[in-house]
Amino acid sequence: MGKILVTSALPYANGDIHIGHLVEYVFTDIYVRFLRLTGQDVIYVCASDAHGAPIEINASKRGVTPQQLVNEFHERHFNDFTRFEVSFDEFYSTDSPENKKHSEIIYLRAKDRNHISERDVEQFYCDSCKRFLPDRYIKGICPKCGASDQYGDVCESCGAIYRPTELSDARCSLCGAPPALRTSKHLFFRLEDFSEFLRDWTSSQGRLQDEVRVFVNTWIDQGLRDWDISRDGPYFGFKIPGEVEKYFYVWLDAPIGYIAATEHFCSGKNDRTVDEYWLDHDSDVEIHHFIGKDIAYFHTLFWPAMLKAADYRLPSAVHVHGFLTIDSRKMSKSRGTFITARKFADNIHPWYLRYYYATKLNDSIDDVDLNIEEFVNRTNAELVNNITNLISRSIGFLNKRLDSRLGRLPDNSGDFQAQALDLMTEVFKDYSNLKISAATRKILSISDMANNYVQQNEPWSSVKSDPEKARDDLTLAINCIKLITIALKPILPSYCARVEEILETGSFKWEDAKFDLEGKTIGRFDKLIGRLEPGAFQSMVDAASDESDRSSKIVQNPLTPLKDEITIEDFAKVDLRTGLVVSASVVEGSDKLLKLEVDLGMETRTIFAGIRESYNPEELQGKTLIIVANLKPRKMRFGVSSGMALAAIGTNGKAVVLGPISEVGKGAIVR
Repeated sequence: MGKILVTSALPYANGDIHIGHLVEYVFTDIYVRFLRLTGQDVIYVCASDAHGAPIEINASKRGVTPQQLVNEFHERHFNDFTRFEVSFDEFYSTDSPENKKHSEIIYLRAKDRNHISERDVEQFYCDSCKRFLPDRYIKGICPKCGASDQYGDVCESCGAIYRPTELSDARCSLCGAPPALRTSKHLFFRLEDFSEFLRDWTSSQGRLQDEVRVFVNTWIDQGLRDWDISRDGPYFGFKIPGEVEKYFYVWLDAPIGYIAATEHFCSGKNDRTVDEYWLDHDSDVEIHHFIGKDIAYFHTLFWPAMLKAADYRLPSAVHVHGFLTIDSRKMSKSRGTFITARKFADNIHPWYLRYYYATKLNDSIDDVDLNIEEFVNRTNAELVNNITNLISRSIGFLNKRLDSRLGRLPDNSGDFQAQALDLMTEVFKDYSNLKISAATRKILSISDMANNYVQQNEPWSSVKSDPEKARDDLTLAINCIKLITIALKPILPSYCARVEEILETGSFKWEDAKFDLEGKTIGRFDKLIGRLEPGAFQSMVDAASDESDRSSKIVQNPLTPLKDEITIEDFAKVDLRTGLVVSASVVEGSDKLLKLEVDLGMETRTIFAGIRESYNPEELQGKTLIIVANLKPRKMRFGVSSGMALAAIGTNGKAVVLGPISEVGKGAIVR
């Protein structure tokens, strides 16, 4: 059994993750979790795309360095992915020594093999800013579709790729002045050299979806243009070796981030190396990329050509998916449907979105539509009323009336068991073929079977006259719950982990998909997930729409008058330190408190924080907070709290914990 490397496209470190991005990461994560569940040796790597002009522009506007901006969004992205249970083995950065090394290797090998050419090009120069303008420093009218306010490399409206000089009414995006044309030497990757290789590579069975192969071949037939891989300084990126004030274009080093992240993951490990994934042509490793259709050109043409030029291993498959639409329309800030991952998770549990996406995902480039009304109705009907209700009614009844002990599987249930196991086989095939929506339908079919069985056999009636029959009937239903839990684990991992805790079986693998739970005592049912309110999603959309209409995006909380002045000596008495949350848990008997174990570097403290309404415990684990370290310990009925975590009241009225915006060590002094 060979190793498998899976990647998602690298999120650009210049803005927050939104629910459209999450289509890809949830899709990839479901596939990766399925592979792990079936015993495959798979690693899932990703990285912040950390270079380029947009980052430089945004950092300049905010008065920070590009690296500071990248660090901020890297942490924000990782936290968002964690809340939605996206399980990277490595989430790295393209601004890394490994990425610099491999970018230079690939460039120099391509140059040595005559796949790099140079020529003078006319390029926009801003006399006001005194600099050549990279693509993203220029805006104008798209030469293909006429859309206004488009960047100098790609139209976000029609997807066309062009040179900045092809824009009409070009303007410097920094100062708004019309730029002038000047000549500058640029370096080009000769993509045409790889036309026949790319035609063969993309035609290989299983490499691309059929519809993707069609338009890739159309691009090849139309003739591949040399690719400008250099940018003039100043530019936030890697300098090109042997050149003066020339930098790699971000799209050259960005996909190389897959290699860099792999190497960083493999470093220090005895059972794997970056070479077997990316350099050893005798390796049986499979490489799978998941990407959106907007970057298919780069991943199906430029990327494999770069790897071929430098004698690196090539991807086994590129899985292309569509965009997210909401109520069949593009996401829109004005309509309130441009929703960040953070805003969604603050209002609706991420489980609902993971489940809904699973019902829509398949190996197709068709767009995924999130219908607001269907989202609420479907998750309530399927996840809550069907699956969760089966778990609640079966285990809950066994808890209450039959001492939580399973009986025997009914003697006449052989055909029923065979039918359920056949469905599990189909679920396995669907996951393997990325037909996630088909897998969810079959999981629901198993739940339907079990619910119907319980309804027909009425254990609540038979328990009065024949309690052992009732026990056996519930035993069959609970074995179905086991199958459902196994099949649902890639989609809802922590939900299923809670079911495993109730069943007291340990963590299931796919090989455990069998009817074999008999005679054991199980735990007590605990609430898993409740119904969504009918207007839950729409309320979030309405609130976001209202925000976009206001000149100020922040809703100010009613202001409390300032307290009396203190001296600097008074403030110096407060010892503020950074602390790493090593564990977080709910406090039984309290609706407000979470118990935090916080590592301050020199010691670990227990702190009870009144933030249960704002955070789930798993959201805080691994997070760095600002702690009042010299607060007198307070004895509470739940234990002693030795410190205080700082928090502010957010615009939604809930507590928002405070922490550093860039990486610091444990126990660092906060001034």
